[in-house]
Amino acid sequence: MSALASFLRHLTASCADDSFVRLSLSSPVRHDAAVQRIQARLIELHDQRHLSFTMKEERRDVTQNVPLPDAVAWVERKLTGEFRGAMLATTSGDWQLQLQEGKEARLIRHKASTATPPPRSHDGQKPTFLGASALPWLRGLGIVDQDGRPRKHLADKRVQIDRYVEIFAHLARDCGWDAPATDAKPLRFVDVGCGKGHLTFAAWHCGKHVLRRPVHVVGVEMRQDLVTNASEVANELYGGELQFVRGDIGDVPLPEVDALIALHACNTATDHAIRRGVQSGARLIVVAPCCHQEVRPQLGQPAPLDAVLRHGLFAERMAEWATDGLRTLVLEHCGYRTKVIEFVGSEHTAKNVMLAAVRSPTPSTPEQRAASRAAIDAFRAFLGIEHQALDPLLAASAP
Repeated sequence: MSALASFLRHLTASCADDSFVRLSLSSPVRHDAAVQRIQARLIELHDQRHLSFTMKEERRDVTQNVPLPDAVAWVERKLTGEFRGAMLATTSGDWQLQLQEGKEARLIRHKASTATPPPRSHDGQKPTFLGASALPWLRGLGIVDQDGRPRKHLADKRVQIDRYVEIFAHLARDCGWDAPATDAKPLRFVDVGCGKGHLTFAAWHCGKHVLRRPVHVVGVEMRQDLVTNASEVANELYGGELQFVRGDIGDVPLPEVDALIALHACNTATDHAIRRGVQSGARLIVVAPCCHQEVRPQLGQPAPLDAVLRHGLFAERMAEWATDGLRTLVLEHCGYRTKVIEFVGSEHTAKNVMLAAVRSPTPSTPEQRAASRAAIDAFRAFLGIEHQALDPLLAASAP
């Protein structure tokens, strides 16, 4: 029996015996596909079982409810034409399907991530990457109460953490970290400017419980009281796998880094994090920029934009867009594939733009580097940007 056929058999059986927990399809065949990910849950609708599929697009989610057994055939069509990866979670075990062009398909069994199936009601809770295994640290950080319910004033933070783990898991798969480890060497994540450590714990959870890989995470923060508080929770629950140190983004000593994370680092601290990530050879760089002060005073008013940039609010928004746009161009020049992602909905936080960069396994050609540098220079010249905190990366890459 082929790996795909076996995967579909487990899917059918889990829907029949009520062991189904969740299903996700990932790794689209086309990098520019509108739908980058599909999640599914098992529901009761009109006295019949359905799989409710949520298609994740860049700016919206589209839901489609398909009755069984048509839903299994629907999944098969997606896996034979549009997606190369799938994960089926059941109460008896999790099944990971890997379909790679030119290689033999693989079906890998993992230990079950939960022993309790979710509700089957149509209006049930949205699938989440944070299961029972996340409750100890969510409680330790005070995000949920003893019953696992989000504390009222931290409901938006809980939504943010959910979304972050989902995005990080997807990016980790782009890096190939969803494949079984060939040795015991842990993945090394560094979260700089980590604050209270909420998303540092989330990155550890993603590596340990979603990717099922050995992982070591370091949170870096300037405020000693926050370092102390986060360290106490980490040491009590997880020992040496998760640690917090006091330091500054620009010059803190870094170990070997697989992923460099900086979420809501203020102004040029985001650029310093990007610079340190590139210099350390990080495979993945994830930043969620905060304020954008460096470019704003330099911003010119080239025609025909001058008619609108005379308004301060438009100029401020343009400075944000130009700063983050320049960051993506520099990352691409340094050999990374970049994505610009809406972190969470604007109803939860106004700071909702995330820049994610995965280092390409293939070095750029001299012609590609020359073209990317020309694009950066033209962009800066048009907007009047004379200096920017990522200039050291450009100087280091100059011929």
